[in-house]
Amino acid sequence: MRRILLATAAGTLLAGAASAQDAVNVGIILGFTGPLESITPGMAGGAELAFKEASDSGKLPGGATFNVIRGDSTCIDAAAATTAAETLVTSDNVVAIMGADCSGVTTAIANNVAVPNGVVMVSPSATSPALSTIDDNGYFFRTAPSDARQGEVLADVVKGRGIDTVAVTYTNNDYGKGLADSFAAAYEAEGGTVALSESHEDGKGDYSAEVAALQASGAETLMVFGYVDQGGVGIVQASLDTGAFESFVFADGMYGQSLIDAVGPEINGKVIGTLPGTEGPGADAFAKVAEAAGMDPTGTYVPESYDAAALIALSMAATGSADRTGIRDHLMEVANAPGEQILPGELAKGLELAAAGTDIDYVGASGVELIGPGEAQGSYRVYEIVDNAPKTIEYR
Repeated sequence: MRRILLATAAGTLLAGAASAQDAVNVGIILGFTGPLESITPGMAGGAELAFKEASDSGKLPGGATFNVIRGDSTCIDAAAATTAAETLVTSDNVVAIMGADCSGVTTAIANNVAVPNGVVMVSPSATSPALSTIDDNGYFFRTAPSDARQGEVLADVVKGRGIDTVAVTYTNNDYGKGLADSFAAAYEAEGGTVALSESHEDGKGDYSAEVAALQASGAETLMVFGYVDQGGVGIVQASLDTGAFESFVFADGMYGQSLIDAVGPEINGKVIGTLPGTEGPGADAFAKVAEAAGMDPTGTYVPESYDAAALIALSMAATGSADRTGIRDHLMEVANAPGEQILPGELAKGLELAAAGTDIDYVGASGVELIGPGEAQGSYRVYEIVDNAPKTIEYR
């Protein structure tokens, strides 16, 4: 586990009202090591950008500031993630957690640490449909939509391109299996055929056997529901080396420049993919805020991470203190209509209005609309890989 203090607490954290000298501890728990480590810095940076904006505004209860503490979820090791979360909750006494990232470790943290201790989690990227129904007592939220929705979008995209038969490979965990099932149901309902759906294990040095089995299915298009820094890229590389598939369709876990750099120009023109994303005033406002901070506003789950942190801050303002249960109870209110719309870069205004009891509707960077605890409506960005970079085609 790696934990990094980004600010020094100016006094003892109070779970109730915060005074002007208080630094309120908040946690960020993401896979700083593991299969998503190339995209995690951008996600953490997005959340820290929102926490800093809220702190610098002077509008948090009592003029408090956030003291951000990182924990490493590893993305794949539930025991390590649970230990990291326990440290954040019991030793560091965080009032809320931005994270986790991967669905399996998010479930473990929610069930074993956050919910039993009454700590809100707002995940920017845990998308397993199973998280919609966990027994969370209202403490789990996410700003990314469920893979039940992504499976439908992927099916529409594939069928819209006239592809009637595919093979599917998915990482062998909650995220991969949930998305594979969601996609298959939606695709077959539209008349498509999944010739073969097989899991793959991350961390292997050679995926030629998996690719050979997938190729034997007869499909010319391979759906890859894996991770950009793990088995997913290995599957793609082996497929290109052998000429096994003419085209690929990537889900959100495969989005990242590191894959393009690793595989090289042979991937150009062969990939279409999806990941949560939106367009409009909120996205435009976030682009300005992120670019001013030297960040890529289109990075994987960067907008959703900013929004997750912003919701924690706004809910704390509506609560009037750093009370953990109060943050839970006000989060849906600040996220949704009715109320004055709040965009990225406008957290000072949102905090002031929320503290005064005025209704706000946090639109945020990703078009936030929470349709229930643990569930975000969301929309998706569809892209192709062209000229060694992802190029947006449309939003759905």
